[in-house]
Amino acid sequence: MTARRLLFRNLNAKIAALPMIATVLVVFIGCTVWTVVYSFTSSRSLPMLNFVGFDQYTRLFGASRWDVSIKNLAIYGILSLIFSLVVGFILAVFMDQKIRFENAFRTIFLYPFALSHIVTGLVWQWILNPFGIEKVVRDLGFESFSFALLSNRSMAIYAIVIAGLWQGTGLVMALMLAGLRNIDEEIWKAARVDGIPTWKTYVFVIIPMMRPVFITTLVLIATGIVKLYDLVVAMTNGGPGISTEVPAKYVYDFMFGWANLGQGLAASTVMLATVLIILIPWAMLEFGGRKAK
Repeated sequence: MTARRLLFRNLNAKIAALPMIATVLVVFIGCTVWTVVYSFTSSRSLPMLNFVGFDQYTRLFGASRWDVSIKNLAIYGILSLIFSLVVGFILAVFMDQKIRFENAFRTIFLYPFALSHIVTGLVWQWILNPFGIEKVVRDLGFESFSFALLSNRSMAIYAIVIAGLWQGTGLVMALMLAGLRNIDEEIWKAARVDGIPTWKTYVFVIIPMMRPVFITTLVLIATGIVKLYDLVVAMTNGGPGISTEVPAKYVYDFMFGWANLGQGLAASTVMLATVLIILIPWAMLEFGGRKAK
């Protein structure tokens, strides 16, 4: 009787949750398993269960294009994490000083985030090409000035970093500002009474108290880094050559451009495994530590 009661307890809520449960099982878990299984096949245009073992992975890790894409993702990821967090926090501190026209400044900083990555990429492609900043400066009389980031193989990835920071830093600022506004004013008063310098208050008191905000921001930034694709396509399409290739573009090109489904799925599986290797230990430390307490 007890089991029967538990089964029919909150029955309406359980029925309402069925579509979401089915979506998780079929779309997320099902598609993930499908991706992993077919990454071990020699599928070309269409999926076929002709298993070839680790051949696709051997080819993947032996491809210079994949090595370049991983290197570019690391450069973009590290710089994006560092600069977006630092600049976003500094902007939030500036906005938290009850400045005039705060709403206007907040809108200006946050506006780029409302644009799509394609629009952002096209705008920055125009700014950084020879008819953008370089032409403006040369028209001012500096004829020898050169600022051709997008045509420089070693610098093109940094142009993409600049565009990404311009678009995403406003969101980081908004999240940090919300966190700062939740800090009790009494903490600031106590710090002033004790004679603690402002920078020490931020570093040793405010930032540790904003840990949940930093974690949320970090997850959002990391998500944008892993799925980096459309910004690259809009600005450089992976060029010059393959100098700005990224993993998501590698996957798309092999799956839809070059009809090599097995290779694209192998790259997808490696990306998934990398994310899980980082995510699972972090989740265990974050949530397991709380439960232990």
